[in-house]
Amino acid sequence: MCGGEGTRLRPLTFERPKPSIPILNKPSVVHLIEHIAKEGFNEIVVTLGYMAEKIEEDLGDGSMFGVHIDYVYEHEKLGTAGGVKNAEKYLRGEPFIVLGGDHVLNLNIREMYRFHENTDALLTIGLLSIDDPREFGIADMDVNNRIHRFLEKPGAGEIFSNLASTGIYMCDPEIFDWIPKDTKYDFAKDIFPVMLAKDEKINGLLVSGDWTDVGSATAYRQAQRWMLAALPGTTIAGHFNTKDARIKGPLRVGHNVSIGSNSALVGPIVIGENTTIGDNVLIGPYTVIGANCVIKDDCRVLSSYIFNNIIIGNNSNVSGSTIDNGTVVGQNCSLENGTVIGPKVVIGDNATIHSDVKVWPETVIKSGSNVKTDIIDLEYNSSNNGF
Repeated sequence: MCGGEGTRLRPLTFERPKPSIPILNKPSVVHLIEHIAKEGFNEIVVTLGYMAEKIEEDLGDGSMFGVHIDYVYEHEKLGTAGGVKNAEKYLRGEPFIVLGGDHVLNLNIREMYRFHENTDALLTIGLLSIDDPREFGIADMDVNNRIHRFLEKPGAGEIFSNLASTGIYMCDPEIFDWIPKDTKYDFAKDIFPVMLAKDEKINGLLVSGDWTDVGSATAYRQAQRWMLAALPGTTIAGHFNTKDARIKGPLRVGHNVSIGSNSALVGPIVIGENTTIGDNVLIGPYTVIGANCVIKDDCRVLSSYIFNNIIIGNNSNVSGSTIDNGTVVGQNCSLENGTVIGPKVVIGDNATIHSDVKVWPETVIKSGSNVKTDIIDLEYNSSNNGF
């Protein structure tokens, strides 16, 4: 399911839909398709809405991943279940799995599918035990895997379980009989309550491993971090130039990357092609730098996610930040933890962006500014490009 607008991830979702946000320098949805293919599934249906063409560009017909992809388009918001109903003609023949296009995971999906095949439930929900389930649906499941209660985004005093729904559903085709046609309809808000009220069997399956939906800047940083932690070693693709830099892996370095004198790289780090890093630069662990970037002398870049075509000026500090394409950061700047800078922003010299501040695209921040609150342009890209 790739239909949503990703409003909580703005300003990163103005130039791309949420599933196309880069993780380790390639679209999140590509990681998902690669994992699905690795698990042995080769027939995939992608539901599209907002910026559909971007996702089609990322995935093509699926042949590069060893799968076949069909696309189904939503011209208005149909909800999670309504979107699946819209793809019914491709899914009628046998049990199928529903996943969010913004999911980043390493779960054993094949095992989940086989579990469902061996039960008599129309629907099985993948469940994960987490510390704070308030942003998810929670399930009350018995020892025989049957779900008796389900509540979406519980409030205080309602958290009867910490088993959170991953939004991964194994479904029998008969589930379509529970979904009205051409109507906005959700699994968690609509189908589950109706099925439980009618004593229709819904199963849960406890899963273990890494999973997140990239629905917020915090979740996005988490997904990048654990995928960086899984880097197997150091890989250098093509020409790599360095003088006397100190390098400690694991690293993944693209073609034609240059590292200046007395700089230090401490992995895990991913660097895209045609990127230049100056002298006396510290690139710290859990950092991703995209293609065609310039990090000038004396900078510190720590646990940050820098997209493509970005310039960071001399002696600037970037810590725990996300910076979108084409942004220019001046010299002697400080971007504090949790900042999210949209595309084509210009940040003047000696500016400070405080923690957790978001800056909308194409903003110009004057030299010496001390930015403590979000800079939001309500007129920017007001069309929703798909719904």
